[in-house]
Amino acid sequence: MFNNKVVLITGGTGSWGNELTKQLLENYDPREVRIYSRSEPKQVQMKIKYHGDKRVKFIIGDVRDKTRLSIATRGVDYIFHLAALKHVPICEENPWEAVLTNIYGTRNVIECAIENRVNKVVDISTDKAVDPFNFYGISKSCGEKLIIAANLESEETSFVCIRGGNVIGTSGSVIPLFKEQILKNNEITLTNREMSRYLFTLKDAIGLVFKATIHSVGGEIFVMKMPASKIIDVAEVMIEELGNKETKIKEIGIRPGEKIYEVLVSRYEVTRCVESGEYYIILPSLRIRGIKEHYIGYSPMQMDEFNSKNTRSMSRDEIKEVLKQEGFLDKAHNENDYYYGKDLSGTELKDVFKREGWQKNDSS
Repeated sequence: MFNNKVVLITGGTGSWGNELTKQLLENYDPREVRIYSRSEPKQVQMKIKYHGDKRVKFIIGDVRDKTRLSIATRGVDYIFHLAALKHVPICEENPWEAVLTNIYGTRNVIECAIENRVNKVVDISTDKAVDPFNFYGISKSCGEKLIIAANLESEETSFVCIRGGNVIGTSGSVIPLFKEQILKNNEITLTNREMSRYLFTLKDAIGLVFKATIHSVGGEIFVMKMPASKIIDVAEVMIEELGNKETKIKEIGIRPGEKIYEVLVSRYEVTRCVESGEYYIILPSLRIRGIKEHYIGYSPMQMDEFNSKNTRSMSRDEIKEVLKQEGFLDKAHNENDYYYGKDLSGTELKDVFKREGWQKNDSS
């Protein structure tokens, strides 16, 4: 499907974009992979990583800038739309910026794809777009609806969403943060002991992205069947491996916009959701040509809702194995430790949490 094709990845310098590029180059033979992002330092780092591969091209640009995006989209066969403002507290504090990137930016991708006759656009969405509680989720939910409705605007370009939960170790992930806290301060800050999250490796998530891209018609939302874990279980496994008897767990309360558990298929979507192997597939409420016929014979979803409470819960041994596999139980730092504060001292790390209101006083 991707052999001798031109692929554009918006937000391509992030952790998802890096893994997507890696698997494209290893498993297929694309003519060109265009990395489109606004981060010059990250592009430099990635360019060094792929310096010997002439198929990788780097373009500085923002999805807010339709003119620049249109130039980058010329001659493209497939777009993977990853660019987003994604950190929940940042979007709460800067909601209009989230609108400009996550909503206007997505609309720009749609218009540029149609104008340049792109074959297919794949939007990578999030569990936070379901029953959205925070502004990040609201903006991504709007992005999903724009992507699905775009199938009504073009017969040449198809649009599909892939909805995933938390991926281990990506930017903003709690796991590298836990590692930093244990090694530097011998403590972990936990928002709530009942909180659960989906857990999946980045490699597996990208593998499923390719499968959904290949099998999609256009107009669907593909939902990865991801296992989950209570965050307290993750914390305690990491303490067993990296900490000692003196390691503390401090419960600091839920941050603005956070949920106790995440949902990937809501109770409102179940009636138009079918099951297919590693996915649930949410069919559109809109009348999109070819969808109904394609999914005749698929089994309907048999759950009232798919969330991080009723999905398969990982055992502590499974959590330990996947964390070990990804290098998060090594006391030495490695390339997977994608945490912005990893160069801070223990005292500086505490100060950041206090300034952001994420940590109570030491006496609590």
